[in-house]
This record gives sequence, structure tokens and C-alpha cells, in this order.
Amino acid sequence: MLTTTITDFRKDIKSYLDKVTDNYETLIINRGGDSGVVIMSLDEFNSLNATNHELSSKKNEKRLDSAIQKFRTGKSFTKELIEI
Repeated sequence: MLTTTITDFRKDIKSYLDKVTDNYETLIINRGGDSGVVIMSLDEFNSLNATNHELSSKKNEKRLDSAIQKFRTGKSFTKELIEI
């Protein structure tokens, strides 16, 4: 996680944004007091939203927990994808 001030961010915007996108870093820009802004890559944002959706209902959460448990105990299996 990277942290900077708005002044330093303005001085080197490209470098900060490159670090965020290339290294999957999260950037926090401190604006003073308890105020701030978080910048993350689009891939990271989409992943976070997908995880949030998967955990948005108890049914989905139980399915995911079950799948993780099967994987950890070696009770999972693989399937080949059929190309259409």
C-alpha cells in the first residue's frame, strides 16, 4: 500500500498511477485530517466487486465456503472447458 500527499501526487502523477496499475498497489492520498482518497487499478476494483457480489448473500457465501473446503481436502475435480 502506498501513501502520499496531494502535493506529492501532483508532482509525479504518472509514476504513482504506473505503480498502482503495474504492481497492483493501492494508493492512499492523504488530504489532511481524516480525509483521503483511495486509488486502485481497474482490475483490482473489478475483483473486489466480484468478491463482494459472491459474498452478498448467505447462499453464495455457503457455496463458496463449500468449494474452498472441497479444494483444501482434495475432494475437488477439474473439468475441461468446451469451446463454442
